[in-house]
Amino acid sequence: MANRLSSESSPYLLQHADNPVDWYPWGEEALKLSRDTDRPIFLSIGYSACHWCHVMERESFEDEATATLMNEGFVNIKVDREERPDLDSIYMQAVQAMVGQGGWPLTVFLTPDGIPFFGGTYFPPEARQGMPAFREVLSGVRNAYATRREEITKAGTELVVKLRSNLTDPATSTAGVTGSSDEWGALLDKASRTLETTADSRYGGFGGAPKFPQPLNLSFLLQRHAATGVPSTLEVVTNALRHMARGGIRDHLGGGFHRYSVDAHWLVPHFEKMLYDNALLARLYLNAFQVTRDEEFRSVAEQTLDYVLRDLRSPAGAFYSARDADSEGEEGLFYVWTPDEIEALLPAQDARLFQRCYAVDRQGNFEGRSILFLPHDLAAVARSEELPLDELKSVLAGARQVLLAARDGREHPLLDDKVLANWNGLALRALAEAGGALEREDYTSAASKGVDFILSEMRREDTLFHVFAGGRAYVPGFLDASGAIGNALITVYETTLEPRWLEEIRWATEQVIARFWDDDDAVFYDTAEAGETLVVRPRDPTESVTPSGLSLAVELLQRSSHLFDDARFRDIAHRALRSHAAGMDRFPSAFGGLLSAVDRHITAPIEVAIVGDREDPATKALLHTVLIRYRPNRTVAGRAPDDDVPAGIALLHAREQVDGRPTAYVCESYACRTPVTQPDSLGEQLDALP
Repeated sequence: MANRLSSESSPYLLQHADNPVDWYPWGEEALKLSRDTDRPIFLSIGYSACHWCHVMERESFEDEATATLMNEGFVNIKVDREERPDLDSIYMQAVQAMVGQGGWPLTVFLTPDGIPFFGGTYFPPEARQGMPAFREVLSGVRNAYATRREEITKAGTELVVKLRSNLTDPATSTAGVTGSSDEWGALLDKASRTLETTADSRYGGFGGAPKFPQPLNLSFLLQRHAATGVPSTLEVVTNALRHMARGGIRDHLGGGFHRYSVDAHWLVPHFEKMLYDNALLARLYLNAFQVTRDEEFRSVAEQTLDYVLRDLRSPAGAFYSARDADSEGEEGLFYVWTPDEIEALLPAQDARLFQRCYAVDRQGNFEGRSILFLPHDLAAVARSEELPLDELKSVLAGARQVLLAARDGREHPLLDDKVLANWNGLALRALAEAGGALEREDYTSAASKGVDFILSEMRREDTLFHVFAGGRAYVPGFLDASGAIGNALITVYETTLEPRWLEEIRWATEQVIARFWDDDDAVFYDTAEAGETLVVRPRDPTESVTPSGLSLAVELLQRSSHLFDDARFRDIAHRALRSHAAGMDRFPSAFGGLLSAVDRHITAPIEVAIVGDREDPATKALLHTVLIRYRPNRTVAGRAPDDDVPAGIALLHAREQVDGRPTAYVCESYACRTPVTQPDSLGEQLDALP
């Protein structure tokens, strides 16, 4: 018999709708039941692409005896962490404080008031490897709640007090922080040196196993290289990107990246594919191509975005959240190969070359099968095979298409088809930026259509909502949603020059201030002031695999302040940076996105105004000349010659065409150089700027 999750829209919650556990979604019904019956809450947080979440479900939540213990002793609540990142943030920090580590599935026991008093992550059905059996945990917690209530309530309350105090930790103090350019420059130099020192020079990236791509830190280093020209900084970035692109973490047939590698050399991934990873990595590879003009980076960027468009795009134009790691009950089965399978699909010579290049052999590298990766330099393989390199690449390209078509006939991993505003903002920005830089109209069009969907279907009564699933928008949006969508809007405007986006950009920027900014403490909160009251109002400025709401909001304010010449936006952005200077100085690896915002703060901005009909090829040529270049602190504005100057866009005042031709103005602090009408002349002016 289905439980209460059967009426939910989240694919993750629906996966648990037929469990014998009497699950509730998070909400007043469950919280009231806990208070009325004086039963503790068992809170389980996960997401649809989480492998160990599936394991714990099969072992425990589908087990009748375990479900009986849960139903008798607890009010059981299931939460999709992607729907409710606020809850996940609070209780993840609580578990990390209690046991020293976190992860998913997140397992937390709460008092009826939501106070956490015990927790962990995955618990097995039988005790092993130092982990207690889950049923033992349930019995122990139930007994403790019955016999030591005062003790556990006191400990839980002290933990919540500690979590609240972390919001005003000295790491966020402005004491001694002047905010001068010299001070910021020293902080950036120190952060860059720290990241370079901790980089893995052999395999690329940072740290050992498990190894995550960390696109925010790599993006920061790329930005610092652009500012300083230090070769070693760029080498850290390109070394990581090449190893990831050639490793098993990348899907060499279908494009896109898996979530992370379980080893240090990028071979064996956890096979789930997340929208945010692919959005951030596609943009990083694009930016690396802009800096280096390395065609491998361009190819990876395009293949990643092509994957996102092909597999994660909804018919309405928004983007789904993820592909699961498992199919047919096994992790990674969809993606791995045996020699027999390849030899049955390809001509003998092509099969041999493919298996050599992608390291497929009888032994395999993953449970008797092979994850495709590129351990050898293809030019060296071509020489040893006495083949022209182009011929070898052609053979491999043809083989990939054949294998991809065959793979599409396999049972696909589950698609999590909910739409999240924050992750969509990242993807739409990447598509718009790549569309402008690479002259891919399909990317630009997809970005515009996606933003239209978000604003029309996920905005209600001036509030942006976080989730769209089951035909409806729900959960009021968090800071990162407004920041990500606002930045996507600016990039869509810069690649299309359509004036209709300007009002929406200002709306998004005002939203992050009105709903999330605390002017007294000079900080952003992740939830709106008028939002649901939780035991802690979340505010996490640190970053790992995704940008924080803080860094997205600061970047939006910086970009909007320059577009609209708005000193208020600029001042709030600077105050927010000052509030977190100490944290960035102490833990630079946890602030990659915010460090990029500091770099933008002290780098002289560049403005380009373009006056010309948007559909005129000459106008498009001028715009492409701007967008193909990597200039992180650049503002672009434009208008058609017969249009009025948009209100508040100082960059376009008194800008006219020269001799009736599309014209570009390159400016610094709104002081412009001689207007030009030719792309080559525009490029020369841009390249001459520091």
